[in-house]
Amino acid sequence: MNSKRKWLSLTLSAALLVGLLAGCSGNNKEGNTGNNVNTGNIEGESLDSITFSLYSADESPNWQKMQDAVGKEITKATGVTLDGEFAVGDSSQKISLIAASGEYPDMINPKGELSKLVEAGAMLDLTDLIEKHAPNIKKMFGDEMKRLRYSNEDKAIYVIPTYSAAGGGPFETDGGFKLQHRVVKELGYPKIETVQDFENAIKAYLEKHPTDENGNPNIGLTLNADDWRILISVTNPAFWATGAPDDGEYNINIETQEVIYHYRRPEEKEYFRWLNHMYLEGLLDSNSFVQKYDQYKAKIASGRVLGLIDQVWDYADAENALKAEGKLEYGYGRYPVALSDKYKDGSLWPTGFMAGWGIGITVDNPDPVRAIKFLDYLASEEGQILLNWGVEGQHYNVENGKRVIPTVVNDKKKNDPTGFQKESGIGFYTYLGARYGDGVLDSTGNYYTTNFPDQIIASQNEAEKETLAAYGVKTWLELFPQPKEFPVRPWGAAWNITVPADSETNVLQERMMRDITWKRIPQAIMAKEGEFDAIWDTYQKDLIDAGVEKMETGYEALVKERVSLWND
Repeated sequence: MNSKRKWLSLTLSAALLVGLLAGCSGNNKEGNTGNNVNTGNIEGESLDSITFSLYSADESPNWQKMQDAVGKEITKATGVTLDGEFAVGDSSQKISLIAASGEYPDMINPKGELSKLVEAGAMLDLTDLIEKHAPNIKKMFGDEMKRLRYSNEDKAIYVIPTYSAAGGGPFETDGGFKLQHRVVKELGYPKIETVQDFENAIKAYLEKHPTDENGNPNIGLTLNADDWRILISVTNPAFWATGAPDDGEYNINIETQEVIYHYRRPEEKEYFRWLNHMYLEGLLDSNSFVQKYDQYKAKIASGRVLGLIDQVWDYADAENALKAEGKLEYGYGRYPVALSDKYKDGSLWPTGFMAGWGIGITVDNPDPVRAIKFLDYLASEEGQILLNWGVEGQHYNVENGKRVIPTVVNDKKKNDPTGFQKESGIGFYTYLGARYGDGVLDSTGNYYTTNFPDQIIASQNEAEKETLAAYGVKTWLELFPQPKEFPVRPWGAAWNITVPADSETNVLQERMMRDITWKRIPQAIMAKEGEFDAIWDTYQKDLIDAGVEKMETGYEALVKERVSLWND
């Protein structure tokens, strides 16, 4: 252990009394009645203003510096303001610079780069801080607290999980292939279940409408390949469409935990062959691999892009711009598309509670106790309701014991989502702390989140409702293979496993991904007629020559270590 971190850890341990608070499991879908604890605004406790610097490896382009309605209420309840800096593009180099500098923000969300900060001695062990000062965090995670530990060798807790919710289950999905509502409507709402169905819809609509009303060419399908987003829009769909879950860059045998680099699966070769076919047919935007993220969003906001293969959060700003203009039919439906009827979309494959990525407190934080109490407030019942629902009387009302979003608020939320978020702050803070999942009830019998069937339906615009009704469902999730159709993975999700920054596995992983895969996959997709197989064979040879098998062995050890840690 780094001497600086060890000294601080011992100092904190000596200063903190070990408190005991029985935590009930965060997986209780029936709610957590009767035991709500709120450490935010405690009578007699000083709430003098304090500002913590924060760096987040996530982007937040609409961040309002806590001057939105929710942000102001958080500061009112805790006295804390965040001076936030958020990633622009890939944050891995930024995290490396922070780790090397020896000067750290007070709080940090490093996503998958935590090991760099741990090895630099930047992170505080939060174990005793949670025990003494964070009853809501303990209550939320309950028996899953052991999953917050860093490793078998170092069982410190360095981050509070923010990417995996405690309890509940999905009521909606961001995943799937996307088609504009106007496309499926004109074609009579055809089945969209395979890549061939998806291709047929795009081709048929383009034949009827090659240009928009201004004479600009419509675009069948565009992909977002700008830096790390190539994973989201180009490569991750290859495993979902071939019946596998999201384990990052790997595919893992659920019985043996054997690991392979997922691009080495023969079925994925055929998925990329289909993208090559789309390119050769002129249905895939030829600029997909040279356009920047802003250009990608601008194309979508123009209304000319018929189809996407992406997550909603990646293109939401562009779609929201269309909604704000009243162009609801230019928005996108979500479809579980597989390579063929041999497979079923694996995007809802369950992970269980997976811990891993989250937010931590650094050794440079001037008041770690105040920081953990701030995070604990966000995990409290009051905090969770505020983050998800907003301010009572402004964003929701309580009628007959139930939280209800007024029509005027709901209309703005669904028709101008970006403007609503900037003003309300709802959505800015959810991933800055621990959170309950969809379907978990609070002590009043209300859902913590607004993602439950009645509210999801109420938030849909007329174009969405019309499309969903045509397919005989009320929400997009109903179209997808359900979580219960898959076994729970005992390692959670492999992308969520921290790879030691100085390990050979990490060095090899970076080489496979950035130097080889991000070069060869675009080449294969844009291959000339008859050249796809040769490029693919060269790609596979490149991987072998660069040590992919050694990397797989190293990652397999990490997967098995996590399973062992969680079962300890």
